[in-house]
Amino acid sequence: MPPLTLLDWLALAVFVLCWVVYALVVDRVPSIRAKSVIAAMDEHRRRWMRAALTRENRIADISAIGNLMSSTSFLATTSILLLGGLVAMLSAPDIGRRVVAMLPWSTVPDETMWEVKIGLLLLIFINAFFELTWALRQFNYTSTLVVGMPCDPKALAQAEAAARLANRGARHFNTGLRSFYFGLAALAWIIHPVALIVASLLVLRELHRREFRSAARDALTPT
Repeated sequence: MPPLTLLDWLALAVFVLCWVVYALVVDRVPSIRAKSVIAAMDEHRRRWMRAALTRENRIADISAIGNLMSSTSFLATTSILLLGGLVAMLSAPDIGRRVVAMLPWSTVPDETMWEVKIGLLLLIFINAFFELTWALRQFNYTSTLVVGMPCDPKALAQAEAAARLANRGARHFNTGLRSFYFGLAALAWIIHPVALIVASLLVLRELHRREFRSAARDALTPT
């Protein structure tokens, strides 16, 4: 069993609570989710798909979906590069531990703890990769639905189907993006368990601010 101290377990508990509980509350509690920037964008995507029904030429719509796919693909590719770097850190623990030893207030992990900490980062970015690639596929499916929609304002069922698919893709994209944020927090564990606690709380605060108290959220929400 890895030699985790009481402080390590406490830091891991704070990290998991910040990530998992926040995601469950924001994504699963309708009354809270309705106040988020994510819910506001869901409604705007529905309006977008309804408006697309009135257009014969949908080049602009496909281009917008292409932009969504490009940003998602960029992050998915980035997660693969990060995974490659993390595997390299696993294969050369002595070099990484020497770098950590030069940082102030850091605790240098032994080889087993080094593998545990890097392993946590690997799990986080594997999750990010799967979430982002699934979002990419759903945006791809959305483009097919948009092209196939009839030019008929009464064909609301097709527009709603496209909107639901686009919103599902955006939800998985957002989940993958959260993995990046909490991956940065988990990186702090390499330095010290207290750094993981502080980083987790800072990421939680920043996510809440951006999703519920940002200027972007105010602009997207009708007054």
